[in-house]
Amino acid sequence: MDLLDWKAKTYVMGIINVTADSFSGDGLLNQADYVRAAVTQARQFVADGADMLDVGAESTRPGASPVSAAAEMERVVPVIEALAAENFGLPISIDTYKASVAEAALQAGAGWINDVWSLHADPLMPGLAARTNAPLVLMHNRSQPANAELQQSLGGRYVGVQYHDLVEDVKAELLESVNLARQAGVSDDRIILDPGIGFGKTTGQNLELIDRLDQICALGFPVLLGPSRKSFIGYTLNLPPDERLEGTAAAVSVGITRGASIVRVHDVKMMVRVAAMTDAILRHRTR
Repeated sequence: MDLLDWKAKTYVMGIINVTADSFSGDGLLNQADYVRAAVTQARQFVADGADMLDVGAESTRPGASPVSAAAEMERVVPVIEALAAENFGLPISIDTYKASVAEAALQAGAGWINDVWSLHADPLMPGLAARTNAPLVLMHNRSQPANAELQQSLGGRYVGVQYHDLVEDVKAELLESVNLARQAGVSDDRIILDPGIGFGKTTGQNLELIDRLDQICALGFPVLLGPSRKSFIGYTLNLPPDERLEGTAAAVSVGITRGASIVRVHDVKMMVRVAAMTDAILRHRTR
């Protein structure tokens, strides 16, 4: 797959959740024909200006039940096949930490791997990424069930998570994953880093990490930021997931000013506009 021009613009990744229990309420698995629903959503995302699509079939919200590799493949492969058949001309990313699921998705038409456990969950993932030459998103993650707290209206969040130095710890752990990728034969130009907003961080830590994102970008890799509708916004503004558009927009805009290359979002139309306006201010030019 051709690499993107990271200096050209900020890229917008649209989220397609093939789950029944997404924290954001947009899981498609409850629909009678979830494959058709996913294609419809993807068409709208493309019309709204999305640059890539990210398809996942296992919820990663605090307290979510794990999904077996077989069940995950059963959900996600038909969706990716259907999306690939649409010939959107956009990268399709598979959001999974299981190598078998990623391999099936790549065979079905996906081009990117988005690993929320940053190669630490499945020892076969680094080799798969190297063998397929797929762009690989490595996401920082310290999620532990013991640190999860749930409030009915605001959803799950992490509390009591300790870091010696938040940004330095995140950087060091991301570089551990980079080394795993390199040792398997993944080239640096295929690696994208994600600081893991919402994954094993408190509300305050998420806010700080976005503000200091430039220090993650200084590692020299493109950075993906995924703040969309997440609980740190809800707990900051006391708002449920369906009222977090403005909070997401603020996080996206600040993230772009700090150097994010990709923003992963649910509300594609609005965030494409936010990204375009922020780019215009930073780059002094329109698209």
